[in-house]
Amino acid sequence: MKYRSQAVAYWYFAVAMGLFGLQVAFGLLAATKYLGPDPLINLVPFDVMKVIHTNLLVVWVLTGFMGGTYWIVPEESRAELHSVKLAYLQLGLWVVMGVSAIIGYFFRWGAGTKLLEQPLPHKIVIVVVMLMFLYNVFMTIRRSGRFTTTEGVLLGGLFLAALLYLPSLIPFDNYTLGTFYRWWTIHLWVEGCWEMIQGSMLAYLLIRLTGADREVMEKWLYVIVGLVFISGVIGTAHHYYWLGVPEYWLLTGGFFSALEPAPLVGMAIYAYSALRRSGLAHPNTLATHWTVGSAVYTMFGAGLLGLAHTWPTVNKWTHGTLITPMHGHAAFFGAYAMIVLAMITYILPQVCRDRGDEGRPSDYWAFWLQLAGMFGMTLSFATAGIGQVYLERIIGLGFLETQLKIQVHFLMLLAAGTLFASGVGLFIWNFFRYRPTFDHVVTVDEPGAVPRAARATA
Repeated sequence: MKYRSQAVAYWYFAVAMGLFGLQVAFGLLAATKYLGPDPLINLVPFDVMKVIHTNLLVVWVLTGFMGGTYWIVPEESRAELHSVKLAYLQLGLWVVMGVSAIIGYFFRWGAGTKLLEQPLPHKIVIVVVMLMFLYNVFMTIRRSGRFTTTEGVLLGGLFLAALLYLPSLIPFDNYTLGTFYRWWTIHLWVEGCWEMIQGSMLAYLLIRLTGADREVMEKWLYVIVGLVFISGVIGTAHHYYWLGVPEYWLLTGGFFSALEPAPLVGMAIYAYSALRRSGLAHPNTLATHWTVGSAVYTMFGAGLLGLAHTWPTVNKWTHGTLITPMHGHAAFFGAYAMIVLAMITYILPQVCRDRGDEGRPSDYWAFWLQLAGMFGMTLSFATAGIGQVYLERIIGLGFLETQLKIQVHFLMLLAAGTLFASGVGLFIWNFFRYRPTFDHVVTVDEPGAVPRAARATA
């Protein structure tokens, strides 16, 4: 740890780990509901369980992004955070918002907008938290006088993510209109802004883990950002197929959806090329596993499976079936969960004195169990979805009859989900088993470094 204020990142990651565990627990409970009978149906029906599961995903990943940013920005700017107190206040507000929102979902208190179910008061708190966060990061960079490409892409992704959340504050009486604008937030988050955040974190980690040349890595970042904007922004149209928009959106959405894997392939190529040049020179091979794994699994889950699902002639059959969670689970895990876990495994040896760089066998078990479990879940959703499309959409069987016929796939889903949950449990246990020690700040002798004591506001 080079700067004392980087300790803030650990507590963001600690909160993220707690939320990650809850998200997986609710996901397993949701999977069991497919098997029936459901003794909890009156207490926690499936719709409530799904809302909590999906919203916990968004919240814990955003928490991880904030923690990663609070670690990266001081190093890139060579300065302490502008205000440590503000960072902790922001975290406190974020936790209160998240906990109260989950409690509210049990009582059907929400906006009713998929993935954006937060009630208006909670959404206002989210906006306030994001403003605090962006102000703290911006002031850190401004006062340091140093601004790198990695920081620029990271800050750009965070700013756009906050900006594109604003349409969710507007209530729409027309459901179709509301759904149209909802994709301005959801799609442009996950296939635009968040990919910029992932790309910047990937660049940061590859530079430090593989010794890759910064100039080369940042050129790759420009390529990825360009491809993200070309394909992702207009590719939003692939969500408009069934909203009654003009027919030209069908062609536009299909064409640009086909281009969306391009930046993901670029990420995988530049991660592999960086690794090949340097080998596993850095002792923290565990963080390298998660970093390169994120790039490769993103190409598979978000790129390959996304293209297979969103092409117009396919999507007219698969829309609203179990093919959607097949793509969604693999894409979110590879692109966003894995990059947050990569950041965590990179920083832990620096904040926990007793944790070695190389990691323990249980750390690698956590990696492979999660990877195997997620791959099994993806296959389970895929086979169940293909069966559902054929029986329900082509033959014309009813929904409930179809669910009974594909129930064996839900048994496989539960088995794979249990495997994945075991890996998550191991990761969380390995995170909390070491006590953080923030008194061992490494001396930084870099030209232009800003004195730490002058920047920290404890």
